[in-house]
Amino acid sequence: MRKDSKTLKRWHENTIDTLGTLYEYSTTKFSDNKQSQVIDEELFYTYGSLKEKCESISNKLSKYGIVAGDKVAILSHNTPNWTVVFFACVSSSRIVVPILPYSSEHEVTNILLHSESKVIFISRPLLYKLSQESLSGINLIVDIDTFETINADDGAFTSDGIVAVPKPDDIAVIIYTSGTTGNPKAVLMSHRNLTANLKSCYHTYKCTKKDKWLSILPMSHSYELTLGVIYPFYCGSTVYYLSKPPVPTLILEAMKKIRPTVLLTVPLILEKIYRNSVVPTIRKSKILSWMNKHQNKLMCLIIGMKFKKTFGRRLGIGVGGAKLDPTVEEFFYKARFVYAVGYGLTETASLICYALGKNRRPGSIGIPLYGVKMRLDNINPKTGEGEIVVKGDCVMPGYYKDPERTKEVFTEDGWFKTNDIAYMDNMGRYYIKGRLGNMILGPSGENIYPEDIESLVNDIEGVNESLVVERKGKLVALIHFSEKMIDWGCEGEADFYEKLEAIKATVMDIVNQKLNRTSKINVVEVMKEPFDKTATRKIRRYKYEENFEDI
Repeated sequence: MRKDSKTLKRWHENTIDTLGTLYEYSTTKFSDNKQSQVIDEELFYTYGSLKEKCESISNKLSKYGIVAGDKVAILSHNTPNWTVVFFACVSSSRIVVPILPYSSEHEVTNILLHSESKVIFISRPLLYKLSQESLSGINLIVDIDTFETINADDGAFTSDGIVAVPKPDDIAVIIYTSGTTGNPKAVLMSHRNLTANLKSCYHTYKCTKKDKWLSILPMSHSYELTLGVIYPFYCGSTVYYLSKPPVPTLILEAMKKIRPTVLLTVPLILEKIYRNSVVPTIRKSKILSWMNKHQNKLMCLIIGMKFKKTFGRRLGIGVGGAKLDPTVEEFFYKARFVYAVGYGLTETASLICYALGKNRRPGSIGIPLYGVKMRLDNINPKTGEGEIVVKGDCVMPGYYKDPERTKEVFTEDGWFKTNDIAYMDNMGRYYIKGRLGNMILGPSGENIYPEDIESLVNDIEGVNESLVVERKGKLVALIHFSEKMIDWGCEGEADFYEKLEAIKATVMDIVNQKLNRTSKINVVEVMKEPFDKTATRKIRRYKYEENFEDI
C-alpha cells in the first residue's frame, strides 16, 4: 500500500502540471463525489455535474468568440458557480481575472481596463460597480448565479472562439492586489505556479475525498483560490459555502451544522471568535477563571475539548494572511487544536512556509514548503534579522504590463524579494518581525516594528484593533475600541471626553510598561470607525499615514 501511494504521488507530480490536467483528473476520478454546496440551499455540484456545467460555459464563451488567451473577469461573492467559471476558463487556456467583491467602482474599472477583460461573470447585486468606462472593452456580461446573459455585443465576433490545451508556463490567472500600501499590482500566475503550490500543500497536509471544507474567505484572493478552491479540487473534497457574509456568529453556526474537517481563515476572525466565545466562557465560570490564573494549560485543554465536541474532533484550521495574535495562538496551542500557520504572498501562488506539528511554535511561520527555497538576505549581524527571499516553481513570472516593477522585486540571481523582515532559530524555523515598508527607524538608528507594538495593544480588553504609525518623530497608536469600552452614543454627555482621556492614558501606560525606551507610544488616537481592510483583513496602512486631529 505504501509503495502504491508513493507511485501515485510521483504520477501526480509528473502529470498534473496544468489546471487543465487537474480538471480532467479530478472530474474523472471523483465524478460521483459532491464537489460543493451552499449551506441550507439546493445549489450543489458533484465533480461530474460540475464538468458538464463547465463544458456548457466554455461552449457559451466560444460562441461569443472568446478564444484562448482572452481574459474573463469574475466579480462575485463565494458560490459554487465561481468554481465552475474558473475551471471552464483555465481548462481551455482562457485567463481568469478574479475581482474582490468588496472592490470599489473605481477599482473594478481599473482592473477591467488594465486586464483588457472581454467577459465578466457577475452577481446581479454587484452590477452597480460596472461603470460605463469599464464596459468599453466588455463584450459579454453573464449572471454568475443563473448563467443567463445580461448583456452581449452580438456583432463583435464573426467566428467561434478557438480554445487550446494549456501548457505549464501559460498564464492562468491575473490577480490584482493593492494590499496595505495602496500600490496596485497585477500578479501573473502560470499553470505551473498554481499546480506547484498545490503539490507542496499535499506534501504538507494531505486531504482526501472524505474531507469537508468550509469556505469563508473571498475566492478572488490568492490564499483562498489556491488553498480553498484548487487544493480541495485536487483531493476530491467537498467545499461548503455560506449564503450570507461570514461574520463570526454565522461561521460558528455553520461549523456546528456541517462539522468541517478543514477551515481556512485569517487571524482577525480567529481573534474575534476567541474574544467573543472563549473569553466569555472563562469569565462566566469561577472554576475556569481560577484555572486561567493557576492552571492555564489544563483550562485551555478543557475548553478545547468542549469546542471540539461542538464543532468536530477532526477539524484542522489553516491560518494565513497576517500574523496571529500571540495570546490567541497560545490558547490554540495549549488547547491542542490541529492548526497550521501559513505564510506567503500573492506573488508566490500563496503558500511558501508553514508551521505544523513539530515545526509549530507560537510566533513562528515555520519552515519552507516542499519544493520551496528560502533564505535571509542582508542580515543584520546584531539581530540576525534579514529580508526573506524565495525561489521555486510557485514564484510568479512577473507583473502584468510592468517589467520595471518586476525587475525590482527579483535579486540578480533570480530570488523573489518578499519585503518581509525575519530571523531564523537553530531549528530552521522563521519568525517574521515586520514589513520593510512598515519599519520605523528609531532616534538612535534602531529598528522599530509597529506590528510588535500593535500586538500588545490588541491584547488589551476592549480593543478591537490598532495601528501604530510615526508622526513627526513620535509613535502614535490609532485604536478602534469595542462599543462596550466606548459608547459613541454618549458623546454629548459632560464627562464623555474625560473618560475617553482616561482610557487612552490607561492603554498607553499598560503598553509602555512592556516596551523598551525607544519603542514607547507617545500618543493615542481613538478611531471612531473600524479600519479599512484588505480581503485578508489586514489594515490598509497607507490610508492612515496622514496626520489626524487627536479626538
